[in-house]
Amino acid sequence: MKEYKLYLAGEWVDTKSGKVVDDLNPADGSVFAKVHTAGKDELETAIVKGLEAQKAWIALLPEEREKVLLKAADIMEAHLPEYGQILIEESGSCFMKAMDEVAQTVNIFRAAAGECRRVDGGVTPGEVAGEFSYWVREPLGLCAGIGPFNYPLLLCANKVVFALAAGNSFILKPASDTPVSGGVIIAECLEAAGLPKGVFSVLPGPGSVIGDGLVEDERVKMIAFTGSTKVGSAIAVKAATHLKKYALEMGGKNPIIILKDADIEQAVETTLFGAYFHQGQICMATSRVIVEAPIYDEFCDKLLARVKNLKVGDPHDQMTIIGPLIHEEQCAFIDGQIKDATSKSATLLCGGTHKGAFYDPSLLKDVTPEMEIFHEESFGPITSIIKAKDAEDALALCNNNKYGLSAAVMTNDVRIAMDFAKRVESGMVHINDTTVAGSRRAPFGGVKKSGIGREDSAFSIEEFTELKWVTIRYEKRGFPPM
Repeated sequence: MKEYKLYLAGEWVDTKSGKVVDDLNPADGSVFAKVHTAGKDELETAIVKGLEAQKAWIALLPEEREKVLLKAADIMEAHLPEYGQILIEESGSCFMKAMDEVAQTVNIFRAAAGECRRVDGGVTPGEVAGEFSYWVREPLGLCAGIGPFNYPLLLCANKVVFALAAGNSFILKPASDTPVSGGVIIAECLEAAGLPKGVFSVLPGPGSVIGDGLVEDERVKMIAFTGSTKVGSAIAVKAATHLKKYALEMGGKNPIIILKDADIEQAVETTLFGAYFHQGQICMATSRVIVEAPIYDEFCDKLLARVKNLKVGDPHDQMTIIGPLIHEEQCAFIDGQIKDATSKSATLLCGGTHKGAFYDPSLLKDVTPEMEIFHEESFGPITSIIKAKDAEDALALCNNNKYGLSAAVMTNDVRIAMDFAKRVESGMVHINDTTVAGSRRAPFGGVKKSGIGREDSAFSIEEFTELKWVTIRYEKRGFPPM
């Protein structure tokens, strides 16, 4: 069993004000690792040294920051199998998902490296004669991120590396369930790549100490958060009292609309992946399947046949699709959603059982807006099929939700596809594709209670910088008589 120290301002140190905690394997409850956690003293050190180091970091040429990130990407890529195994052991990720997450994170490092040279500005005509006017993007200074457990490496790195590319220093609080895959790995790669000391710290620890401390300290200029809507909303309130920037990527109750002209076989495949990949523990998971009435019964039968054959078991097995949930307690929550739905005339087609943290893939049909599961995230391997009278009813059902992260529409009618893309209340809409989609070149984020702000490429750079307008007079300016 390995013990992981704190990565504090470029040094691996023992905790002084925190604790050394057990990091558990969700598959069997065994201790995966011992992890040092931070307290108030370590938080203060990270802030003070992060502020100091940022001045030298932004003074580097963009290509020098780029070299660090590119080298870190190469280091991570060289350790892909090792880091994939950590994701399996610590987060319960199945083999396919774990290896893909590391590979995608390598691409994130490289995408961020490319942005180092593109943090620029522009020129605008002066308002009066004899004036030159331009604007630039400048880093905020010291930023912080609070990461999730479900895609810990990818989603934490996505905050860290774009903030660094923009010239900021950064403090990361990974999720308590995944401090190694969500923090230590990133620190190892950046340190080995030559990141200057002090620019980056990883502080696992209690949210009431580290999370609240980062949000409430005025020296930290921005908070980037991925997690639940409840926690994200609380962060927004606290940050607003300090007029602090924040970007929030929160929950989703993501719909896929399947219209009567859709290719049913493709719709089944698309839904199966979106609903059950990584046990449904994805903010973009396809958790509402809205099907137009003429093909409803056929779709239900075909999806059921596929769900029944999903393999549940050891996440190390490359054939396993459904691994463990991060906490066994989530099983009871899903049980409650199913009980509520079936008491209100929904039908449980399969599943609804679990052993330990392994929840069997489950499928509900005839779900309606009167049921809790129509509106609330499950964060487990379950999805709900909802019958729509027609296309307009499907759209109304889709938008009848407080969330608006990702949505999909299956249709061969280009006119309807374009119309729905405009009218669906969601930050992302995918035509004839899954709700579980991301891109290093596109804006990732939601509307309504799914979030504020956008991530990836230039959109992350916008979040981690502020604009400054500069004018230069090269002729004397006249003023009105005073």
